[in-house]
Amino acid sequence: MVKAQTPLASNGLALQIWQSKYRYLGTGDGAAETSVADTWRRVARAAASGETDAPGWEHEFYGAVEGFRFLPAGRILAGAGTHHRTTLFNCFVMGYIEDSLEGIFEQLRDSAVTMQRGGGIGVDFSTLRPHGAQAAASGATASGPVSFMGVWDAMCAALLSTGARRGAMMGTLRCDHPDIEAFIDAKRRKGALTNFNLSVQVTDDFMRAVAEDAEWPLCFPLRGQAGRAEVTPIRWSGSTSDVPCQVHRRVSARALWRRLMDAVYETAEPGVLFIDRINHLNNLYYREQITSTNPCGEIPLPAYGACDLGSINLTAFVEHPFTEQATLDHRRLGETAAVATRFLDNIIDISEFPLPAQAEEARGSRRVGLGITGLGDALIMLGLDYDSEAARAAAEGALRVIRDAAYRTSIGLALERGSFPYFEPEPFLAGAYARELPEDIRDGIARDGIRNSHLIAIAPTGTISLLAGNVSSGIEPVFAFEAKRRILSREGRFETHETVDHAFDLWRRDAGRGDSLPGCFVTGRDLSPEAHLKMQSVLQPLVDNSISKTINVPETISRGEFESIYRRAYEWGLKGCTAFRPNPVTGAILSDTQPGPPGFHCCAPEREGD
Repeated sequence: MVKAQTPLASNGLALQIWQSKYRYLGTGDGAAETSVADTWRRVARAAASGETDAPGWEHEFYGAVEGFRFLPAGRILAGAGTHHRTTLFNCFVMGYIEDSLEGIFEQLRDSAVTMQRGGGIGVDFSTLRPHGAQAAASGATASGPVSFMGVWDAMCAALLSTGARRGAMMGTLRCDHPDIEAFIDAKRRKGALTNFNLSVQVTDDFMRAVAEDAEWPLCFPLRGQAGRAEVTPIRWSGSTSDVPCQVHRRVSARALWRRLMDAVYETAEPGVLFIDRINHLNNLYYREQITSTNPCGEIPLPAYGACDLGSINLTAFVEHPFTEQATLDHRRLGETAAVATRFLDNIIDISEFPLPAQAEEARGSRRVGLGITGLGDALIMLGLDYDSEAARAAAEGALRVIRDAAYRTSIGLALERGSFPYFEPEPFLAGAYARELPEDIRDGIARDGIRNSHLIAIAPTGTISLLAGNVSSGIEPVFAFEAKRRILSREGRFETHETVDHAFDLWRRDAGRGDSLPGCFVTGRDLSPEAHLKMQSVLQPLVDNSISKTINVPETISRGEFESIYRRAYEWGLKGCTAFRPNPVTGAILSDTQPGPPGFHCCAPEREGD
């Protein structure tokens, strides 16, 4: 087996990342960390602090994080066991915005507090009345949700000026909101809403209307008397049942879809959330309505929802790499997944929360998001082309091992500590996702309950993958075997580093290797969009949260080919889709010759938040 290395001594980028983002400097008491092993020990001790056998579990947790086999998310690495008043949760979705000036600025305050404490946020702006609507109380004319998104954007920029951690926000809007066209076009102007990622909540009804070339009604909850206005019942964002909604106008569904696709083609945003599928497959479908996600999309969450994340580094489990005997050690993979599940469950109890409502929701559902990273490199080490049935089977097999180990561990934790408070056995087991679990897991849940409502999520793992020796991020293929990366130092200066991909570096360091690379050494630019979609679609059924995945396409791709990516994503059962085409607004995500990117984008591998 190739053990994951401790790369900080020889890897300048990893060393800078550790020093600037995760190293604890102490509080003048001599506790400053001098090595990444100190960081692992601090985090392991904090995670084990509530255990009856704290020393024993500290040892187990240290064994999982040692050598970067299990990678807790950035907030955990930076904050666990310190005296910092920060949350250990990366991801939050804010409460619904009441459609009043008081409600808007109350949610703005809550968003600012959450981001100041280290959390990225998702916000559904669908509850704000459309541009031009009249406020009954004051007679004023509404400016619409997009204008108030500018207020959130300014808030985020102001926090950045105070030296706070880089903010990340997801803004969503329903596809039937009267301001959906303004939302779709919001990022056409360079420099607009730069602290936001945007996603449209796309429903099954809308996709049917596109297929049938039907008209599509744009609606908003009725205020006052309907008069002659057309009214239709809709379960609007934030409502627990259907409410009467006024149809403001009708548009061509296909024309609206084309407008969305044109915006994504030209500006890389908005992304698409297949929101009905997200809710249908939600383990807590019986008590939640989800209308937004965390900034990178791997965690769909209800109002005030939160999730703590961690990823298993698949490269650490490859035995006999680059040989005909190369295999993935499923036994050790399952053992690590079990320890990581307990670790993440413990984080819920030791973390602070920016808002009481977030603590209540997190402890009520006990959501965690255990995922994988290093898939692209692991496949290369196994001698498998990313775009092959064998590679997809290997990825599916590894994730199945992790999912089953996580669910079985959560059942054991329920027997030991109790099920999550929102657990209701019959509706939980009747859910679309739970129905597909192995029979022994379903029997265990029925008998003993389950500790966590959700367990699996695949995050982009940008910075922690760099820390682990530049393993490929999440389930992405390798971006480039050699590249330049720009990282912000603790002093606020950008520094550029030459980087070498983990698998490529292992191959190159073996003196017996020839200069030519085997065919399994592929990068994202070598792959078709279909190859990306196939990998995501194979893994999606195993994931109870969601998957953050970017389909990088060449600038020369035709609009028709680009649009077909999103249609196939829907047809193949994905919960969302993000395709990135280099464009004048955002530039390229990352260059293998330039230190970019010039601006922030949700797809950027530098996303420290995950």
